[in-house]
Amino acid sequence: MKTYLRFGILVAAVLGTLAWLAASGIRESKTYYKTISELKSMPQSEAGKRVRVTGDVVAGSIRREGTAVHFQICEKERGSTLNVVYTGKDPLPDTFRAEAQAMADGKMAPDGTFHASSIAAKCPSKYEAAPGKAAPQPLNPGPSRSSL
Repeated sequence: MKTYLRFGILVAAVLGTLAWLAASGIRESKTYYKTISELKSMPQSEAGKRVRVTGDVVAGSIRREGTAVHFQICEKERGSTLNVVYTGKDPLPDTFRAEAQAMADGKMAPDGTFHASSIAAKCPSKYEAAPGKAAPQPLNPGPSRSSL
């Protein structure tokens, strides 16, 4: 009987440790998407939480200082801007340039600067049809409904 009791305690300890690791991992990896306006209106108590914010990179704002990259993103609808400092280990994407849409993942500092640990960017002009031109049609659209 003692063997079963010891084995049961060992199994309970292992399962308890795994449950604790899973719960803390989920809590740490949770990320909320916020607009610049929402991020600026967050209470100071939530300043250290990990969030993602998206905006357009302000032209002329990209500045490199050693391993850090300073830039601003803005919301065109509301006109609000946010200072961002990227100090991540990965290189910036090729599409990261002025007026491109960028998503920063990181934490808001008490001084109002967003410290990003990762940056994703896209260049919308690269993927949209030129003004006055229709979007390209698929090469093989398949049979039409009228022929079925």
